[in-house]
Amino acid sequence: MSAPLRIRENGIDLFVRLTPKSSLDRLEGVETSADGRSHLKARVRAVPENGAANHALKRLVAKTLGVPASSVSVVAGGTARLKTLRITGDPEVLARGIEALGG
Repeated sequence: MSAPLRIRENGIDLFVRLTPKSSLDRLEGVETSADGRSHLKARVRAVPENGAANHALKRLVAKTLGVPASSVSVVAGGTARLKTLRITGDPEVLARGIEALGG
C-alpha cells in the first residue's frame, strides 16, 4: 500500500477522501482505492456548501497534526470528495503524524 501523502520541500501533500454531513468530525485511517492510490478517510459534520466542509477538514487536520490552521490548504479537489491538502511544516514530522493515524 502506498502512503496517502507526497513529501515536498516545505511540507507534504496529503490525499484525502472527505465525507461531509457526518455525525462527527474524525479521521478514519488510510484506504486504498481500486486504482491502487491511498487516501486518508475523513468525515466532517459540515455541509458541502460555500466551502464549509473544506474549512472543517482543514481545521480537523491542523488540530490532529498540531499545526496552525493557516498551514493547511486545499490545492486540488475543492468541490470533489477526493482532495489534495498542502500542509506546510517539517515534512518528516508531518509524515510521522499521518503514519500514526494508520498510514
